[in-house]
Amino acid sequence: MSALFHRLLSASTRHRVWSLLFILALTTLALIGRVNPEWILGGEEPAPAPQTSPAKPTAKPTTKPTAKPQPSPNVSPLRVDNADVVLIVDSKKFFTPEGSQAIRQVVESIEALSMVEDIFWLDEVPPINLFSLQNPIFPTGTASARQFEDAREQALANPLIRGQLLSEDTETLLLLIHLDWLFVESDDQCSELIRATAQKVDDDNPDVEMWFLVTGRVPGYITFEKSRGENQKRYQIIGYGMILIMAVILFRGVRAVLIVSAAPILGVFWTQGILCFFDLQDNPFNDIVLPVLISLVGFTDGVHLMVEIRRRRANGDSSRKAANDALQKVGLACFLTSLTTAIGLGALSLAHHEVVREFGWSCVIGVVLTFFAVVLVIPLLCSTRLGNRLEQGHGEGLVDRSLGKIELIIDWVLKRRKTMSFIAISITLVLIGISLTLRPDERVQNALPTDSEVTRAIAHLDDKLNGMETAEVKIVWNEEIESDSEEILEVLREIHAILDKEELIGHPVSLKSFVDVLPGDPDAAQRMSMVELLPPPLKRVFITPERRQAKVTFRARDLGIATYGPVFERIEAQLLNAEQNHGKFDLDLEGNAVWRWENLQQIVVDLAYSLGSASIVIFLVLTIAYRSIRIGLIALVPNFFPLAFTGTWLVATGQSLELAMVCAFTVCLGIAVDDTIHFLTRYREESDDKTDEEAIRSAFVSTGTALIMTTVILTVGFSTVIMSGMREQRIFATMGCLTISSALLGDLIFLPPMLAYFRKRKKAKTDSVEDSSENV
Repeated sequence: MSALFHRLLSASTRHRVWSLLFILALTTLALIGRVNPEWILGGEEPAPAPQTSPAKPTAKPTTKPTAKPQPSPNVSPLRVDNADVVLIVDSKKFFTPEGSQAIRQVVESIEALSMVEDIFWLDEVPPINLFSLQNPIFPTGTASARQFEDAREQALANPLIRGQLLSEDTETLLLLIHLDWLFVESDDQCSELIRATAQKVDDDNPDVEMWFLVTGRVPGYITFEKSRGENQKRYQIIGYGMILIMAVILFRGVRAVLIVSAAPILGVFWTQGILCFFDLQDNPFNDIVLPVLISLVGFTDGVHLMVEIRRRRANGDSSRKAANDALQKVGLACFLTSLTTAIGLGALSLAHHEVVREFGWSCVIGVVLTFFAVVLVIPLLCSTRLGNRLEQGHGEGLVDRSLGKIELIIDWVLKRRKTMSFIAISITLVLIGISLTLRPDERVQNALPTDSEVTRAIAHLDDKLNGMETAEVKIVWNEEIESDSEEILEVLREIHAILDKEELIGHPVSLKSFVDVLPGDPDAAQRMSMVELLPPPLKRVFITPERRQAKVTFRARDLGIATYGPVFERIEAQLLNAEQNHGKFDLDLEGNAVWRWENLQQIVVDLAYSLGSASIVIFLVLTIAYRSIRIGLIALVPNFFPLAFTGTWLVATGQSLELAMVCAFTVCLGIAVDDTIHFLTRYREESDDKTDEEAIRSAFVSTGTALIMTTVILTVGFSTVIMSGMREQRIFATMGCLTISSALLGDLIFLPPMLAYFRKRKKAKTDSVEDSSENV
């Protein structure tokens, strides 16, 4: 196997013209992908497949209607949800003449903007009375103080206003803005222009103090994309700049740094271009995480290759011979690190979430392309004028000078091989046990910058309106139930009773809520007939008789889906009981929050699948490559230790297991195994004619410089992202720093004594002396 790879890899130095042509061809292909991949893929798009809705899996028998639904009446429901933009207005003077005038001016000014289609706010809510009299809920500025007080009470008595459009203290008001996308020309129109328009009205009314926050579906997306774009440029520049600075300091030579850096830079360029052919370029992890990841993986292999080239140049070899011999020495290790990293990251393709699956395939493509960049570009550049005098500074760097002191640590752990082996296994198992206590969770705010306006708005709505996110209980009855049946109202009452018992469920509202505020006894029989007295657009928000459906909506705070897990479980259990009591009804808990809760456990499953399958395949690859099951088993400890150490840190700091962490753990496994493979590959080569201890020491001398240099450089590179405004990116970067630094500890402190104790291939002459000294 080694001989085969030696011949294949040495082709890059023996056939430099073909290597250069291959590099140019791949670069051209990547450039076409970045500019317009349709030049190669073709401009014709396949005809769209017919849209079909997948059947919802369910364990309970359905009673949904089979009869042909009735025709829908020509009545449009009120647009009380799915607003593009939500403007939050805070003031203590809404129900005063000057406050009423100011907020009406805000609404009129925003409605005058070309891209605003309409605004739904409390003044648009139809009145609820027996005669449907169009008395305004919100008085004009000429009304008396008594009229404003009556209006306040009337607003708080309206189920569609209290807790939905107006806070209970009447100091927070929502304007639900729907956009006309034909007139939207820029992102700023969807947030900045709306806020500026409202602020101008506030400036013109100094007697009324108003504060504004812009949130909603569109501003949230814009905030996420804007922050992602800014972070992509900023932290890549900072991160790569720090890596170059550290590399210059450690290599003590600019030429070596330029050559080593060229390979991962080209690997990133190739990857981003090739991904466009597979339509993977828009994945959120591919903007920041993927370029940093594959550049760090390529930089790691490049450092090992460069250290070997400089060592051979210092011994007097020519540029081409040094590059060729270095490839033969570390080329197999570079291939194995790329293979195991690709396997580890490719395991993400088994995940349930599409974003994670796409990220996994993107990583595989990136790692493969970066491997070719390393083994082609670095030897090629080393054999040019740029590779002249590469040996200058070799052996004079900080790491080289300190290597002798670090070697004392290797001697110390080898003398205590048995004790250190069991300490390594025990600590790893304990840390794994602690890591297994991580529980999954997800919050909307975690995907947004912590200091953004949208994040502040979400927290504000959690406090004032019991959350911005809504969910619902969907009610469906069969054809035996008439649309005016009292049983519908009875089911709604039971659902309200279930929801009202839950403290975290905010302001449930349904058809029952409006029937209750009509005159008469709310619990009296034949109340369903009074539904006809409600305004038709209001009724159709909560009931569609022709579809035999109704719903109860409620609000949920952004406290974390794990917090709502027990709440949703209790609600679903009680809904099942209600279904059994009303056999002709189906009751389903729905909504984005509910969907995320139902898929929350899948995060754990994804992590188990990705890490489990990656570990098994990596073990098999190492076992086959080194022709030793024992070495494969030994390698598991130093590779699982950094993951367990990072998981324990997450537990200690009170973190929860989130979607980004599933990617981070798998990425960390791919990175952690790299240095282990380089050490084991050199150990296997040295063990042919040396005892185990001699082979271990020789392997450390050969790879120690590269191990320490890559750890320092990669840790510095990851640490720059800790300053990001995105919480997920900070967590990812912190996990990367902890994993990389603890992986070096595992390779230096745990791997040598375990190789010496468990492998026991050859015994050194001094082994008996060491064993007796340890017993003493």
